Amino acid sequence: MAINWYPGHMHKASKEMRKIIPQVDLMIEVLDGRIPFSSENPMLAQLRGDKPCIKVLSKCDLADPELTRTWQDYFERDKGVKTLALTTQEPERMMDLLPLCKALVPNKADSVKNIQAMIMGIPNVGKSTLINQLAGRQIAKTGNEPAVTKMQQRIKLGHGIVLLDTPGVLWPKLENQHGGYRLAVTGAIKETAISNDDIALYAVAYLRDAYPELLQDRYQLTELPDDDVTLLETIGAKRGCLRAGGRVDLERAAKILLTELRAGTLGRITLETPTMMEAEIIEMIKLRELAAAKKAAKQKKKSPQR
Repeated sequence: MAINWYPGHMHKASKEMRKIIPQVDLMIEVLDGRIPFSSENPMLAQLRGDKPCIKVLSKCDLADPELTRTWQDYFERDKGVKTLALTTQEPERMMDLLPLCKALVPNKADSVKNIQAMIMGIPNVGKSTLINQLAGRQIAKTGNEPAVTKMQQRIKLGHGIVLLDTPGVLWPKLENQHGGYRLAVTGAIKETAISNDDIALYAVAYLRDAYPELLQDRYQLTELPDDDVTLLETIGAKRGCLRAGGRVDLERAAKILLTELRAGTLGRITLETPTMMEAEIIEMIKLRELAAAKKAAKQKKKSPQR
């Protein structure tokens, strides 16, 4: 599966972010707690340098709590990185971000100069909700559609902190196909970018292995078929997604599954683990090396023989 969704305003936003990085004391990246790695922008590591960083795991009321703690431990192995697991169910906990910012920039904690904190995150990750809570007023527009914010803005939070808001930025190439699927499963990528049934088939394959009991409880299944299509059809049949002749409407079944997964109706689910990600990174490196070798061989073949 190839996902290509990089609107023009995202390209512009990425360029603007690079320009203002020298002014920034601290970076805040809002991640989806269900996909902490896949929702992490690979550009951040390049942009950040040695600046301190807070990784906010949002929507943790929807994520597996044990895996959320695992991810926090994993991220905090990196020097200068702290994490905060948040949920809209406990908005008061979002204010914990402010003292954490001061702790990571101690030279400005008691200074008359403001801490300049850049906040970033992929579309539909909960960044705008967090900003509004920190500011104590409706500043950032929120919505279920990805890519709501389109311009940078500076927000004075008080407490000696100025927040530089950025649009929800994806990256030009989703190199890891698994990451692309997970972004689609959680709704970070618009549904027009890929079909619902394709996304749902990826989701049921993972859920059958990682959370079989949640599927069985939700859809009243005594056993789970080994085949992905059969499993999605079984879920669809249970929910009455039938066409003429008794055939299952896979698109309707997929929409039901994805809606319930995204809303947390299925249960608290995390779609990836650090161990999975390390294996996928190794696989990506191999694929890059293979692609580079093929490209070099092709260029050598084209070059004139002497």
